[in-house]
Amino acid sequence: MKRSRPLHPTAVLVLLFAGAIALGTLLLLLPASSGTPTPALTALFTATSAVCVTGLAVVDTGTHWTLFGQGVILALIQLGGFGMMTAASLLAMLVNAPLRSRSRLLLQAETRALALGDVRSVAKLVLGVTLVVEATATLVLAARFALGHDMVWREALWQGLFHAVSAFNNAGFSTWSDSLTRFAADPGVLLPVMVATVGGGLGFPVLHELLLRRHQRARLSLHARLTLQATLLLLLAGFAALLASEWHNPRTLGGLDFGAKLWASAFASVSARTAGFNTIDIGALNDESLLLHELLMFIGGGSAGTAGGVKVTTVGLLLLVLWSEIRGHNDVEFAGRRIASSSQRLALTVFLMGAAVVLIATMLLVPLAPAVRFQALLFEVVSAFATVGLSTGITAQLPAAGQLLLIALMFIGRVGIVTLAVALALNAGRRPYRFPEEKPLVG
Repeated sequence: MKRSRPLHPTAVLVLLFAGAIALGTLLLLLPASSGTPTPALTALFTATSAVCVTGLAVVDTGTHWTLFGQGVILALIQLGGFGMMTAASLLAMLVNAPLRSRSRLLLQAETRALALGDVRSVAKLVLGVTLVVEATATLVLAARFALGHDMVWREALWQGLFHAVSAFNNAGFSTWSDSLTRFAADPGVLLPVMVATVGGGLGFPVLHELLLRRHQRARLSLHARLTLQATLLLLLAGFAALLASEWHNPRTLGGLDFGAKLWASAFASVSARTAGFNTIDIGALNDESLLLHELLMFIGGGSAGTAGGVKVTTVGLLLLVLWSEIRGHNDVEFAGRRIASSSQRLALTVFLMGAAVVLIATMLLVPLAPAVRFQALLFEVVSAFATVGLSTGITAQLPAAGQLLLIALMFIGRVGIVTLAVALALNAGRRPYRFPEEKPLVG
């Protein structure tokens, strides 16, 4: 009898994410999840958005869903942020079950651990960091809600937990219809959300290095250095550009005092890179600010974390390639290291595939919603693909076909591009021959 060939690790990860979305859809269809009957498409959209840690919504999270329904959404966010194999491996470790070789391989593919020997420590780090950051953010937010905004403690604790989990997992779900706009001038709320968002968005491999090497003199890897420097640069550039663009816009920053303008711009710069919360009306942004948001969303955060996008390392590598080419250098170098050509090709592939997905999806969405302006449709597509969740307010207005397209984009953005990168890396190999070299004309 012929033995069936085991599925590729990336195929298993896709199936696990799809299974979680299916289960979440069924739970959200239960009468206990909502005060009124929920259409199947709405439940599917919400479950996909939660598992893919996006944050786009076609109904108001705080009013449509009951406390049970919000709890289901929160659990889906946490599961999607952990990752399916990470969650399964953590469960196995909690009951002292050994991790089989295939499970270790799947976990290595999902967490992007450098070696099979790293996967247990990475999985434990995921759990430890997640619990510490989310618990801390929950307590800080709950205290601020209760003491600074007169919420009863039970409500303050629930709101603190919901927004802490949503922030660390870069999900962007909020129980308030205006997201965090009511706290635009309150650093006591914005700061913990920003810290949790950046922490989750750096990626667990970077956090693994930072925490394990804090008492060692070993230098950080090229990946960690590139991720940290690119993240800082994007945060500062986004802050400055948004502040300058929206300073006099009466519908966004124009009506705020000086301090509130600074906080709102800093928060927008952090959130645009995949968190999905907003403290200003996204639909009221200038066109140049919308374009800047689209750029930040498309780039996203760090690899193997809770952030989306094509990742900062991808764009960072391509910029290094460009800089090396301009200088006429044969090698692409960074932080005293030479970057492998396979990594350069992988970065180019992921970037072009992401751009192609956005382009094709936008072309498909435009005829489905002819009454909506192009800039808003493009923004929605990029937000869905980059699993950000920011919207100009058109999500619920889109026809069923448009919402199904966004569902596909969220799934591709969370699972497709990541698994593509992993699959290409795992399948990398050398052929025993090379063709003769020839140079075509370029430019």
